[in-house]
Amino acid sequence: MAKYQFAKRVEGIQPSAIKELLALGADPEVISFGGGYPDPDLFPLDKLSGVYQEVILEEGKQALQYSTTEGLPALREKIIKRMAHIGIECTMDEVMMISGGQQGLDLVSKLFINEGDAIICESPTFLGALLSFKPYGPKFVSVPLEADGISIDHLEAALKENPNTKFIYTIPEFQNPTGVTMSLEKRKALLSLASQHNVLILEDSPYRELRYEGDVLPSIKSLDTEGRVIHLGSFSKILCPGLRLGWVVAPAEVIGKISMLKLASDTQNSTLNMHAVNRFMDKYDIDSHIEVLKQTYKRKKDLMVENMRTSFPDAVQYTNPEGGLFSWITFPERVDTVKLMRETLAEAKVAYVPGLSFFPTKVENNHCRINYSYMPDEKIEFGIQAIGRIVQNYFK
Repeated sequence: MAKYQFAKRVEGIQPSAIKELLALGADPEVISFGGGYPDPDLFPLDKLSGVYQEVILEEGKQALQYSTTEGLPALREKIIKRMAHIGIECTMDEVMMISGGQQGLDLVSKLFINEGDAIICESPTFLGALLSFKPYGPKFVSVPLEADGISIDHLEAALKENPNTKFIYTIPEFQNPTGVTMSLEKRKALLSLASQHNVLILEDSPYRELRYEGDVLPSIKSLDTEGRVIHLGSFSKILCPGLRLGWVVAPAEVIGKISMLKLASDTQNSTLNMHAVNRFMDKYDIDSHIEVLKQTYKRKKDLMVENMRTSFPDAVQYTNPEGGLFSWITFPERVDTVKLMRETLAEAKVAYVPGLSFFPTKVENNHCRINYSYMPDEKIEFGIQAIGRIVQNYFK
């Protein structure tokens, strides 16, 4: 047998909870609140079917050919217009298409992180981001997350203690995994601190358009006057994740470097998918589609929160997000959510994501992330009530 000498960058990388969740999501017998899955019943199948047929018949010679690494110009123009609606002014040289937001995290990591650089993350934060950052050898610095976003006092201390900080990673809207939204005051304070310490901000924003309660807040990128915010967006949550289409907005110098890295990685996004989404947006009102998503997800979120309220012991806390796909449950410290899920799977075939995977540094075992967008209403009710019943017995 060959003895493999793997690169040091993959040392310590463990099997991902995301990979395990994808497997759970494929098991029809499991009520899975684990993955960040959109509701597949809301995919515009008939419209997309017609769009793909038209693209192949009318534009096939272009749509099935190689394209530019930066992405289809017509689609990028549409992204520019959508960004303008949220106050982000950008040009064609400042926008490029990527294979979902996850590729953006990897490319930004590859571009900026040297081994030993400090990366400041909210705690908890998106597991997929930690997986992207880790192979490049950073030092993770955790900053607590509060009810209105990242703790500014702790962030300021972290920046002072880590002068080699490369960037601050944040999900300001309906944060994954907690559902928390950063206040306007904190967005401004975050930008001010980043400017004082000359660090970048990586703004991951896949859920922004899924707001169904509360006031719309400006993106951090829209407040940026110094070119220090890199903004990631995605079609995964507002159209379909299988398209693997996202975008990055950054200064032209940064986009130029990211483009070279993407060329080396996968050359380009699917030309066919870019043409299809471009035509979809020409023919149909994507904002009307997003409104349907918001109405459905609000109903599901309200149903889940109400069932948690009536089924969970008073000692269990949970977030009630204004948008997005997730709620964050906090149990008393003596509860280990990995052990608890073994019971929910065994007794009721109900799964969620234990919270320990979302912490960049100091792990806490008494939390879990729960998704409300994917499962139908009756399974939300059954699953949450089952967790509540098992938790009541667990406490006894």
